[in-house]
Amino acid sequence: MSSTFSPYLRFGLIFAAAAFILDQIVKWVVTVPLSLEAKGQIELASIFNLTWAENCGISLSMFASCTDTTRWTLVAVTGIVAAAVAFWMTREQAKGDVIALAMILGGALGNIVDRVRFGYVVDFADLHFGDFRPFMIFNVADACITLGVLLLVARALLLGEKAPAADATPSAE
Repeated sequence: MSSTFSPYLRFGLIFAAAAFILDQIVKWVVTVPLSLEAKGQIELASIFNLTWAENCGISLSMFASCTDTTRWTLVAVTGIVAAAVAFWMTREQAKGDVIALAMILGGALGNIVDRVRFGYVVDFADLHFGDFRPFMIFNVADACITLGVLLLVARALLLGEKAPAADATPSAE
């Protein structure tokens, strides 16, 4: 790992801020102008609804418990993960990985803000095919985190560690 900052750090921080801001704007739209909490559900298409959900747990609503202990524990754990991702982003030399880390960071911060403000994460995106739901109800932050993780995994599996050209084959000179 290089001791210098990532050449893509500024770009990554801007990308993370954009993901965070987009998440918060969309959550504001569904909570205030659309009053989704009061309405419960708004059908946008035959396969996609806006459905109000308060997620007190983590992914897939695991460990869902709307207690202050759970709330602040999840804020702390998510904060530690966000700090680790931010640190990794300062050192990462691959632009694709910085983008993936920025998505994870922006999403994590968006969900932290919800937990601090409301005690739960505001979820609303409800993709379904009849009664089949391939995902739990989610939000922009969740989508960013998921896509960021998938990008990191895909890049690791598809690109792997490349050996320096000098080590790969002896020089013919």
